[in-house]
Amino acid sequence: MKRMLFTSESVTEGHPDKICDCISDAILDEILKQDPNARVACETTCTTGIVSIMGEISTSCYVDFPKVARGAIIEIGYDRAKYGFDGNTCAVVTAIDEQSPDIAMGVNEGFENKNGENDIENTNGAGDQGMMFG
Repeated sequence: MKRMLFTSESVTEGHPDKICDCISDAILDEILKQDPNARVACETTCTTGIVSIMGEISTSCYVDFPKVARGAIIEIGYDRAKYGFDGNTCAVVTAIDEQSPDIAMGVNEGFENKNGENDIENTNGAGDQGMMFG
């Protein structure tokens, strides 16, 4: 009998991971609203007084990342320094580059499509991203 151990992490309201997820989600939503064909790999980190947004994004639209980040933070309820974080005054640092050619090569056309299986579901390939839950 094979034994397997499955674990997962869960964080509660107010945890920096939750704040960062909300910011990344807001950025993705704004990009996809303007460019449904965008490629987005966006990571966010934060600590008291500062947010860092980084990743690889290929899109034809313009998004004001600091504005979107501040809006997400304020929407969560962090709008005063006395709460330990203030979306109105925190620093927002961005480091965004275009998607690397290596990743683009894998997602521009699916493996199956490259090998002659011309099925609509196999048109796009998979990138380097995983599914998270919890």
